[in-house]
Amino acid sequence: MMPLVLADPGEEQIIKKIGGSPEVKKHLEDLGFNVGGTVSVVNTLGGNLIVNIKESRVALSDELARKIMV
Repeated sequence: MMPLVLADPGEEQIIKKIGGSPEVKKHLEDLGFNVGGTVSVVNTLGGNLIVNIKESRVALSDELARKIMV
């Protein structure tokens, strides 16, 4: 298990755990990040990530991406 920020671009990953406060977890769930779901990193820009999740692209800060374990 590793944080999403360490995942290789283009490789599909399965979300295993989401950390953080209840508010952070709720925010990530609202964006479509659920345990068991798939996510893939499209690009990294200055530590921030652009990811594909549920047929959409989402930008995540480095801090949020570190709370998503794949």
